[in-house]
Amino acid sequence: MKNVTDSCLSWGYWPSAGSFGFNTDILSTNLINLSVVLGVLIFFGKGVCASCSLSDLLDNRKQRILNTIRNSEELRGGAIEQLEKVRARLRKVQTEADRFLANGYSEIEKEKLNLINSSYKTLEQLENYKNETIQFEQQRVINQVRQRVFQQALRVALGTLNSCLNGELHLRTISANINMLGSIKEIGN
Repeated sequence: MKNVTDSCLSWGYWPSAGSFGFNTDILSTNLINLSVVLGVLIFFGKGVCASCSLSDLLDNRKQRILNTIRNSEELRGGAIEQLEKVRARLRKVQTEADRFLANGYSEIEKEKLNLINSSYKTLEQLENYKNETIQFEQQRVINQVRQRVFQQALRVALGTLNSCLNGELHLRTISANINMLGSIKEIGN
């Protein structure tokens, strides 16, 4: 044993391995890697399940895959049903939206016509008010002109009477007018 230990410890005993490099021969390296992997699988695969064989494992895997596919198909079918329900609801909502839109437009048109009619009525009332105001102003101006004409005529008549009447004629005219006013006052009572 001493010889083995000495030989392991002695670096001079081990021959030089040469240089480090890559093996570029693909076939030989792949065969070596494949044989190592298969050996490891066989060696460790025996101890995993004594009653399980490779075909049982493959059958189990196949069943899980088929179950997953079956579940996926069921989920797909459910999703398609839900999609059809959602599409039907969307069509219903679009129909209602179109109906509301059409009703909205008709309501807008009604409101527009009502607003136009109301505006015409308001304009007509304003036109009538304007015409009444013009007539009132015309009547007021006519009355003012009449008063001024009457006042002017009265001044001219008084001027003419004053120049034509003497004192005695003037007193008789005033007395006659006072008597006339007194008789009008008695008739009013």
